[in-house]
Amino acid sequence: MCSSWVVLAFCCLGQLCADQSLKPQIAAPQLATNNPTLTTVALEKPFCMFDSSLHPNKAYIIYLYAMKETASAISSLVTDNSGKPLDSTFQQTSGGQLGPYKAASFDVPNCASPPKLADVGDVNKVSDVLKQYLFRVGDDGTCLYDPNFLAVCNPPLAPDTTYRFKYVLLDSTEGIMKDQTLWSDPIKTRRVKLPMKIDTWPGRRSGDMIVITSILSVLVFLLLAGFLASVSSAAMRSKDSSAETRCMSQTIQQREPRPQLSSE
Repeated sequence: MCSSWVVLAFCCLGQLCADQSLKPQIAAPQLATNNPTLTTVALEKPFCMFDSSLHPNKAYIIYLYAMKETASAISSLVTDNSGKPLDSTFQQTSGGQLGPYKAASFDVPNCASPPKLADVGDVNKVSDVLKQYLFRVGDDGTCLYDPNFLAVCNPPLAPDTTYRFKYVLLDSTEGIMKDQTLWSDPIKTRRVKLPMKIDTWPGRRSGDMIVITSILSVLVFLLLAGFLASVSSAAMRSKDSSAETRCMSQTIQQREPRPQLSSE
């Protein structure tokens, strides 16, 4: 199963290589289940996407920008007039409402040396392999409230909200943008379900849940029946013992000789 996931990832990465203008893509369900969540979105990293813009003896880094779909097109620029990427934060843009904010920075994925397929069979390495292919936006729930946090803050996204994302290739020596993707298609986080709207009707439950519930009900019934049977048996034994005691007492009294009255 894990090997098929990585094969699928390689196929997706091959498509990225074929077209440098592709947008950031939401991770395939085989790679990231339950995606998007209420507050996160897992994206495929820009594997092999910027290879034509890379030059030897240069250092590069990837910036990931996020913004709400309701932000205006004018405010969707991620560079200033000199070509330097913006350092707008989550707080400064009201969580992407006023424009894009920098959600992450990471090294350019190495297209020439992808993770080893042999590592997929190792349960201890599967998570690391997938982390090299995917990035989860909104995965840091503490950076906003940590006064000592100095890195790029990637705080949780808002539920039931539509976002767009963009990757930017930065020449870290010159501090200038060298390439960028288009903005992604709209991606919406999940909506919070109110307790009164959660469907608890058994007909909507899975077959496994119904079977488990039935087995538990039978076990509880058997335990109760056994308990009642043991209590009843103990009560019967107590009654029998009491009756036997009374019977033995009467027998002993009958056998004892009665004193004879003397006639004088």
